[in-house]
Amino acid sequence: MTHPCIVIQSPTLTLSKMEQIAAIAQANQLILQGAHAGLLVDVDINSIEEVKLLAKASRADFAFFPQPLANWSDIKVLAMDMDSTLINIECIDEIAAIAGRKAQVATITEAAMRGEITDFAESLRRRVAMLEGVPASALEKVYQEKLFLNPGAEYLLQKAHEAGIKTLLVSGGFTFFTERLQARLGLSETHANTLEIDEKGLLTGRVLGPIVDAQAKAHYLEALAAKEGASIQQCIAIGDGSNDLLMMEKAYYSVAYRAKPIVQDKARFSINHCGLDAVINWFMPDEH
Repeated sequence: MTHPCIVIQSPTLTLSKMEQIAAIAQANQLILQGAHAGLLVDVDINSIEEVKLLAKASRADFAFFPQPLANWSDIKVLAMDMDSTLINIECIDEIAAIAGRKAQVATITEAAMRGEITDFAESLRRRVAMLEGVPASALEKVYQEKLFLNPGAEYLLQKAHEAGIKTLLVSGGFTFFTERLQARLGLSETHANTLEIDEKGLLTGRVLGPIVDAQAKAHYLEALAAKEGASIQQCIAIGDGSNDLLMMEKAYYSVAYRAKPIVQDKARFSINHCGLDAVINWFMPDEH
Protein backbone atom coordinates (compact mmCIF):
# COMPACT_ATOMS: atom_id res chain seq x y z
CA MET A 1 0.00 0.00 0.00
CA THR A 2 1.20 3.50 -0.84
CA HIS A 3 -0.68 5.49 1.85
CA PRO A 4 -1.19 8.68 -0.20
CA CYS A 5 -1.44 11.90 1.78
CA ILE A 6 -2.67 15.46 1.38
CA VAL A 7 -1.49 18.50 3.31
CA ILE A 8 -3.91 21.41 3.34
CA GLN A 9 -3.10 24.70 5.04
CA SER A 10 -4.05 28.35 5.20
CA PRO A 11 -3.78 31.15 7.78
CA THR A 12 -7.59 31.13 7.96
CA LEU A 13 -8.19 27.37 7.81
CA THR A 14 -10.41 26.12 10.64
CA LEU A 15 -10.59 22.67 12.18
CA SER A 16 -14.16 22.22 10.92
CA LYS A 17 -13.08 23.01 7.37
CA MET A 18 -10.20 20.54 7.68
CA GLU A 19 -12.60 17.88 8.90
CA GLN A 20 -14.95 18.60 5.98
CA ILE A 21 -12.09 18.24 3.50
CA ALA A 22 -10.85 15.08 5.24
CA ALA A 23 -14.31 13.55 4.85
CA ILE A 24 -14.41 14.34 1.13
CA ALA A 25 -10.93 12.87 0.74
CA GLN A 26 -12.07 9.76 2.67
CA ALA A 27 -8.95 10.10 4.77
CA ASN A 28 -8.33 7.43 7.42
CA GLN A 29 -6.80 10.04 9.69
CA LEU A 30 -6.51 13.82 10.10
CA ILE A 31 -3.35 14.96 11.88
CA LEU A 32 -3.01 18.61 12.82
CA GLN A 33 0.27 20.15 11.64
CA GLY A 34 -0.16 23.29 13.73
CA ALA A 35 -3.26 25.43 14.20
CA HIS A 36 -4.00 25.99 10.50
CA ALA A 37 -2.61 22.93 8.71
CA GLY A 38 -3.86 19.39 8.41
CA LEU A 39 -2.28 16.17 7.19
CA LEU A 40 -4.83 13.84 5.60
CA VAL A 41 -3.56 10.26 5.70
CA ASP A 42 -4.59 7.40 3.39
CA VAL A 43 -6.78 9.49 1.13
CA ASP A 44 -8.83 8.19 -1.79
CA ILE A 45 -6.84 9.19 -4.87
CA ASN A 46 -10.10 9.53 -6.82
CA SER A 47 -10.98 12.47 -4.59
CA ILE A 48 -7.84 14.48 -5.38
CA GLU A 49 -9.34 16.87 -7.94
CA GLU A 50 -12.41 17.56 -5.80
CA VAL A 51 -10.25 18.25 -2.75
CA LYS A 52 -7.99 20.50 -4.80
CA LEU A 53 -10.98 22.56 -5.97
CA LEU A 54 -12.35 22.83 -2.43
CA ALA A 55 -8.95 23.93 -1.16
CA LYS A 56 -8.81 26.62 -3.84
CA ALA A 57 -12.32 27.81 -2.95
CA SER A 58 -11.26 27.90 0.73
CA ARG A 59 -8.13 29.93 -0.13
CA ALA A 60 -5.96 27.13 1.20
CA ASP A 61 -2.74 25.63 -0.15
CA PHE A 62 -2.99 22.02 -1.29
CA ALA A 63 -0.18 19.49 -1.61
CA PHE A 64 -0.55 15.84 -2.63
CA PHE A 65 1.98 13.14 -1.77
CA PRO A 66 1.63 9.66 -3.32
CA GLN A 67 3.71 8.20 -0.47
CA PRO A 68 3.85 8.90 3.27
CA LEU A 69 5.58 12.16 4.15
CA ALA A 70 9.36 12.17 4.33
CA ASN A 71 11.15 13.38 7.44
CA TRP A 72 12.36 16.98 7.50
CA SER A 73 15.86 15.71 8.33
CA ASP A 74 15.88 13.71 5.07
CA ILE A 75 16.27 16.97 3.13
CA LYS A 76 19.85 18.07 2.43
CA VAL A 77 19.55 21.19 0.23
CA LEU A 78 17.09 24.09 0.20
CA ALA A 79 17.54 26.45 -2.77
CA MET A 80 15.67 29.72 -3.17
CA ASP A 81 15.35 32.59 -5.56
CA MET A 82 15.68 36.05 -3.98
CA ASP A 83 13.49 38.69 -5.66
CA SER A 84 9.77 38.16 -4.97
CA THR A 85 10.55 34.78 -3.35
CA LEU A 86 12.75 35.20 -0.29
CA ILE A 87 12.07 38.94 -0.30
CA ASN A 88 9.08 41.11 -1.15
CA ILE A 89 10.52 43.17 -4.02
CA GLU A 90 12.32 43.07 -7.35
CA CYS A 91 15.46 44.96 -6.31
CA ILE A 92 16.29 46.22 -9.79
CA ASP A 93 12.86 47.84 -10.10
CA GLU A 94 13.30 49.66 -6.78
CA ILE A 95 16.78 50.90 -7.74
CA ALA A 96 15.26 52.17 -10.98
CA ALA A 97 12.48 53.89 -9.01
CA ILE A 98 15.05 56.06 -7.24
CA ALA A 99 16.30 57.12 -10.68
CA GLY A 100 12.75 57.77 -11.91
CA ARG A 101 12.95 54.87 -14.37
CA LYS A 102 10.87 52.19 -12.64
CA ALA A 103 8.14 51.92 -15.29
CA GLN A 104 10.58 51.12 -18.11
CA VAL A 105 12.61 48.64 -16.05
CA ALA A 106 9.62 46.94 -14.38
CA THR A 107 7.97 46.31 -17.75
CA ILE A 108 10.99 44.27 -18.87
CA THR A 109 11.23 42.52 -15.46
CA GLU A 110 7.58 41.43 -15.62
CA ALA A 111 7.91 40.14 -19.18
CA ALA A 112 11.07 38.21 -18.27
CA MET A 113 9.47 36.61 -15.20
CA ARG A 114 6.39 35.61 -17.21
CA GLY A 115 8.67 33.84 -19.68
CA GLU A 116 7.94 36.23 -22.54
CA ILE A 117 11.65 37.13 -22.87
CA THR A 118 13.71 34.00 -23.40
CA ASP A 119 17.15 35.63 -23.22
CA PHE A 120 17.34 36.58 -19.54
CA ALA A 121 20.95 37.76 -19.78
CA GLU A 122 20.09 40.24 -22.51
CA SER A 123 17.02 41.47 -20.62
CA LEU A 124 19.16 42.01 -17.52
CA ARG A 125 21.78 43.93 -19.48
CA ARG A 126 19.06 46.16 -20.94
CA ARG A 127 17.65 46.91 -17.51
CA VAL A 128 21.03 47.47 -15.84
CA ALA A 129 21.98 49.87 -18.66
CA MET A 130 19.04 52.03 -17.56
CA LEU A 131 20.70 52.38 -14.14
CA GLU A 132 23.76 54.17 -15.50
CA GLY A 133 24.61 57.18 -13.36
CA VAL A 134 22.55 56.11 -10.35
CA PRO A 135 24.49 56.63 -7.09
CA ALA A 136 25.57 53.32 -5.53
CA SER A 137 24.04 54.66 -2.29
CA ALA A 138 20.67 53.85 -3.85
CA LEU A 139 21.39 50.17 -3.21
CA GLU A 140 21.69 50.74 0.53
CA LYS A 141 18.53 52.85 0.48
CA VAL A 142 16.60 50.02 -1.19
CA TYR A 143 18.00 47.49 1.29
CA GLN A 144 17.16 49.59 4.34
CA GLU A 145 13.81 51.02 3.26
CA LYS A 146 12.16 48.70 0.73
CA LEU A 147 13.48 45.17 1.26
CA PHE A 148 11.57 42.89 3.63
CA LEU A 149 11.62 39.14 4.04
CA ASN A 150 8.51 37.40 2.80
CA PRO A 151 6.29 35.81 5.49
CA GLY A 152 7.70 32.60 6.95
CA ALA A 153 11.14 33.05 5.37
CA GLU A 154 13.08 33.46 8.59
CA TYR A 155 11.38 30.52 10.31
CA LEU A 156 11.84 28.23 7.30
CA LEU A 157 15.55 28.99 7.18
CA GLN A 158 15.91 28.62 10.95
CA LYS A 159 14.33 25.16 10.88
CA ALA A 160 16.44 24.20 7.87
CA HIS A 161 19.66 25.15 9.60
CA GLU A 162 18.60 23.35 12.79
CA ALA A 163 18.15 20.19 10.69
CA GLY A 164 21.56 20.58 9.06
CA ILE A 165 20.07 21.46 5.67
CA LYS A 166 22.35 23.51 3.40
CA THR A 167 20.69 26.71 2.21
CA LEU A 168 21.38 28.22 -1.21
CA LEU A 169 20.24 31.67 -2.34
CA VAL A 170 20.72 31.99 -6.09
CA SER A 171 19.54 35.10 -7.85
CA GLY A 172 19.48 36.86 -11.17
CA GLY A 173 19.62 39.98 -8.99
CA PHE A 174 22.63 41.49 -7.30
CA THR A 175 25.35 40.48 -4.86
CA PHE A 176 24.88 43.71 -2.90
CA PHE A 177 21.63 42.21 -1.57
CA THR A 178 22.45 38.49 -1.50
CA GLU A 179 25.60 39.07 0.57
CA ARG A 180 23.72 41.10 3.16
CA LEU A 181 20.98 38.49 3.34
CA GLN A 182 23.59 35.75 3.73
CA ALA A 183 25.12 37.55 6.71
CA ARG A 184 21.71 38.26 8.21
CA LEU A 185 20.21 34.80 7.77
CA GLY A 186 23.26 32.51 7.94
CA LEU A 187 22.75 31.17 4.41
CA SER A 188 25.21 28.47 3.40
CA GLU A 189 25.87 29.78 -0.10
CA THR A 190 24.77 32.67 -2.33
CA HIS A 191 25.27 33.54 -6.00
CA ALA A 192 24.14 36.63 -7.92
CA ASN A 193 25.30 39.32 -10.35
CA THR A 194 27.76 42.10 -9.49
CA LEU A 195 26.94 45.68 -10.47
CA GLU A 196 29.92 47.71 -11.67
CA ILE A 197 30.50 50.96 -9.74
CA ASP A 198 32.86 53.66 -11.00
CA GLU A 199 35.37 55.75 -9.03
CA LYS A 200 32.72 58.41 -8.43
CA GLY A 201 30.43 55.91 -6.70
CA LEU A 202 27.99 55.72 -9.59
CA LEU A 203 26.56 52.66 -11.33
CA THR A 204 28.09 52.27 -14.78
CA GLY A 205 25.09 50.43 -16.23
CA ARG A 206 27.13 47.23 -16.58
CA VAL A 207 27.35 43.88 -14.81
CA LEU A 208 30.74 42.33 -14.02
CA GLY A 209 31.45 38.74 -15.00
CA PRO A 210 29.16 36.00 -16.29
CA ILE A 211 25.46 36.60 -15.68
CA VAL A 212 23.59 34.36 -13.28
CA ASP A 213 20.71 33.18 -15.48
CA ALA A 214 18.40 30.16 -15.42
CA GLN A 215 21.16 27.75 -16.44
CA ALA A 216 23.49 29.10 -13.77
CA LYS A 217 20.82 28.75 -11.10
CA ALA A 218 20.32 25.11 -12.03
CA HIS A 219 24.09 24.56 -12.08
CA TYR A 220 24.59 25.98 -8.58
CA LEU A 221 21.85 23.74 -7.16
CA GLU A 222 23.27 20.67 -8.91
CA ALA A 223 26.77 21.47 -7.66
CA LEU A 224 25.68 21.90 -4.04
CA ALA A 225 23.54 18.75 -4.21
CA ALA A 226 26.53 16.80 -5.54
CA LYS A 227 28.77 18.22 -2.82
CA GLU A 228 26.27 17.19 -0.14
CA GLY A 229 25.52 13.81 -1.70
CA ALA A 230 21.87 14.80 -2.09
CA SER A 231 19.49 12.99 -4.41
CA ILE A 232 16.80 14.94 -6.26
CA GLN A 233 14.32 13.73 -3.60
CA GLN A 234 16.45 15.44 -0.94
CA CYS A 235 16.32 18.88 -2.58
CA ILE A 236 13.82 21.73 -2.34
CA ALA A 237 13.84 24.60 -4.85
CA ILE A 238 11.54 27.62 -4.45
CA GLY A 239 10.95 30.31 -7.07
CA ASP A 240 8.38 32.61 -8.62
CA GLY A 241 9.51 33.37 -12.18
CA SER A 242 10.34 31.53 -15.39
CA ASN A 243 14.03 32.11 -14.68
CA ASP A 244 13.69 29.65 -11.78
CA LEU A 245 12.23 26.73 -13.74
CA LEU A 246 15.49 25.00 -14.70
CA MET A 247 16.63 25.14 -11.07
CA MET A 248 13.28 23.80 -9.91
CA GLU A 249 13.60 20.82 -12.25
CA LYS A 250 16.63 19.74 -10.20
CA ALA A 251 14.54 19.28 -7.04
CA TYR A 252 11.71 16.86 -6.31
CA TYR A 253 10.17 19.53 -4.09
CA SER A 254 9.80 22.22 -6.75
CA VAL A 255 7.79 25.02 -5.19
CA ALA A 256 6.04 27.92 -6.90
CA TYR A 257 5.74 30.73 -4.35
CA ARG A 258 3.10 33.36 -5.26
CA ALA A 259 4.39 32.61 -8.73
CA LYS A 260 3.70 33.50 -12.33
CA PRO A 261 1.23 31.11 -14.09
CA ILE A 262 3.98 29.44 -16.13
CA VAL A 263 5.75 28.49 -12.89
CA GLN A 264 2.59 27.33 -11.12
CA ASP A 265 1.83 25.06 -14.08
CA LYS A 266 5.23 23.36 -13.99
CA ALA A 267 6.02 23.19 -10.27
CA ARG A 268 5.07 20.11 -8.27
CA PHE A 269 3.87 22.27 -5.36
CA SER A 270 2.46 25.78 -5.02
CA ILE A 271 2.13 28.23 -2.13
CA ASN A 272 -0.38 30.99 -2.77
CA HIS A 273 -1.90 31.70 0.63
CA CYS A 274 0.59 30.66 3.33
CA GLY A 275 4.09 31.91 4.06
CA LEU A 276 7.27 30.17 2.97
CA ASP A 277 7.30 28.12 6.17
CA ALA A 278 4.34 26.16 4.80
CA VAL A 279 7.02 23.91 3.26
CA ILE A 280 7.83 22.53 6.73
CA ASN A 281 4.34 21.01 7.03
CA TRP A 282 5.02 18.79 4.02
CA PHE A 283 7.37 16.73 6.19
CA MET A 284 7.15 14.73 9.36
CA PRO A 285 8.86 16.47 12.27
CA ASP A 286 12.12 14.98 13.44
CA GLU A 287 12.07 12.74 16.47
CA HIS A 288 14.11 14.09 19.38
